[in-house]
Amino acid sequence: MPQILRPTIERHSGPRHKAGVTGVGKVRERQPCVYILASGFNGTLYVGVTSNLIGRILQHRDGVFDSFTKRHGIIRLVWFEMADTMEAAITTEKRLKKWQRDWKKNLIERNNPYWEDLAVALGLPPLS
Repeated sequence: MPQILRPTIERHSGPRHKAGVTGVGKVRERQPCVYILASGFNGTLYVGVTSNLIGRILQHRDGVFDSFTKRHGIIRLVWFEMADTMEAAITTEKRLKKWQRDWKKNLIERNNPYWEDLAVALGLPPLS
């Protein structure tokens, strides 16, 4: 089995959400972050990076860009991790994009076994 690469960015200190994601409730407007979106439970995945997680989630939900996420209905935030710098977040994003699907699935399910939309805990309305 190939070596499983792990993200190396430091976790944002803060309260833990029931799904075990650090930083919930502490998301600043401009905080580098790497995230995984899904189309639904065990659905199509998208790995991204941003400095404004809430703003980027809203863009995905609103279908602002004619993109992969819009075409595949990928709008559920299932995993995210804050980084100290954008460089660290981009490095982690690139690493995660190379991971096999099963590795990403394991990363998600370690703290979010039911693939709940974590954006709700950040103050966004639930998906309909």
